[in-house]
Amino acid sequence: MSSDMDRTAVEWVRSSYSDANGGQCVEFSRTFAPSGAIPVRDSKAQGPMLVHTHGGWSAFVSAVVSGAL
Repeated sequence: MSSDMDRTAVEWVRSSYSDANGGQCVEFSRTFAPSGAIPVRDSKAQGPMLVHTHGGWSAFVSAVVSGAL
């Protein structure tokens, strides 16, 4: 996974689990998925992004869907 990702090229998708009233808003991007990187950020802050591996992101989403988190 490259640490020199062009952050201006990221296309963000708001999670369907985000609160429509401006509460908990999480965005992720599929832009770098072919390289194995999944950036995630708080859409309210639009600040730093956390970059996860594809496997790590998949495990996290699976845990949320199953109710483990």
